[in-house]
Amino acid sequence: MKKTLGISLLLLAVCVVTGVLNPNFLKPYNAENLVVRSSLHGILAIGAAFVIVTGGIDLSIGSVVGLIGTLLPWLLVDQGWGISSALGACVAVSVAIGLFHGLLVTRMKLQPFVVTLCGLMLYRGIARWLVHDSPKGFQDSFEPLRQLAIGRIDWLQIGGYRLPTAALILIAVAVVAGIFFSRTVPGRHLRALGRNEEAARYSGIRTERLLLLAYVVCSLLAGLGGVLFALDVNSVAPDKQGNFYELYAIAAAVLGGCSLRGGEISILGVVIGAVLMRVLYNSIILLDLPDQLEPVVIGLVLLLGVTADELVRRWRRA
Repeated sequence: MKKTLGISLLLLAVCVVTGVLNPNFLKPYNAENLVVRSSLHGILAIGAAFVIVTGGIDLSIGSVVGLIGTLLPWLLVDQGWGISSALGACVAVSVAIGLFHGLLVTRMKLQPFVVTLCGLMLYRGIARWLVHDSPKGFQDSFEPLRQLAIGRIDWLQIGGYRLPTAALILIAVAVVAGIFFSRTVPGRHLRALGRNEEAARYSGIRTERLLLLAYVVCSLLAGLGGVLFALDVNSVAPDKQGNFYELYAIAAAVLGGCSLRGGEISILGVVIGAVLMRVLYNSIILLDLPDQLEPVVIGLVLLLGVTADELVRRWRRA
């Protein structure tokens, strides 16, 4: 809770400073677009948190975003599939990727870092091969479907600010994830697994099934993010779509209270962490700072998050 409060105050401070230095930060157009992008990255961050709470890592999130984001318009426009069939295929591929990762980690006992690093390269290569590196989009079609990512809810309007539909999707995902970890037995077992996998196994917890679940949920949410990002941008470049998104997701999760050693998670904190990452990026643009500073910000945020996690661990042991 203290970590969530701290990151909330940091978010507030960044918003205030940026709003004072550039009033465009608070204008509806910028604010609504910021909420959309924060929501999409928040979905990815929640998925990353499911794996991080087990003590694992998923470096393939950005490549899954790129693969699913390329697959959807390719199926709809190039192959002439129906919306339900194309979305079903995207879900199936996302689940298959999660099962693939989970089985390699649980049955083959491979390190999650190695498995998902290979996935990062594998899925990006498949996406590029599938469309021969050609950008894919929806060609001004499928407008009702695109409203999932770009839509605004007019009846939820306060002072000229409308709530994007993407924010509702994030809220739904966050609520379900929060209930899972706070109210269900598998959620509590997943945290116990992250604290001490061997002890959890001796306690009768089916650790392999829980690890499979964690990787499937992560890939499924990455696939959902891939669909929404594709619908938002309407032009997917398979070699670029989703690049470094796994770093945003991991940074947001760590900032939000997830320990890289596993066992700790705060869904609210993860969402706030994702918002902070996007606000920092938006601030760099609005304050006319060099965009080369973006990776510097990500690196510093990750470093601060890991350092804080280590200091807290030492304080608890003292």
